[in-house]
Amino acid sequence: MNNIIAYVILLLAVVLGTAANGFAKSANGFTLFLPSLFTAIAIVGCMFTLSIVMKTIPVGITYASFAGLCIIATTMVGVYKFNQMPDFFTIVGLILIISGVLIVNLLGKTE
Repeated sequence: MNNIIAYVILLLAVVLGTAANGFAKSANGFTLFLPSLFTAIAIVGCMFTLSIVMKTIPVGITYASFAGLCIIATTMVGVYKFNQMPDFFTIVGLILIISGVLIVNLLGKTE
């Protein structure tokens, strides 16, 4: 598998991870059946896609990219779905996370 396909699958993992986080919030401590079930399915799909990506992209870069992008995406879900507005310092931290993901992927050694 080439790197472009691996990064596309990584983006799918981010979508599944973000969905799992949103469903977990909606599951109300896993007291609601459907959101809890959707959380479990999304987590399994997320881990499966990450394992595929790790065949091509080193584990550290894969997970750093996944975690950073998932944090950003989950924050956006929090803003839009749960009306959770980040403060100034949170936004600065998120910008640093984005910078870190870009540095790892664009400047870091991937082999």
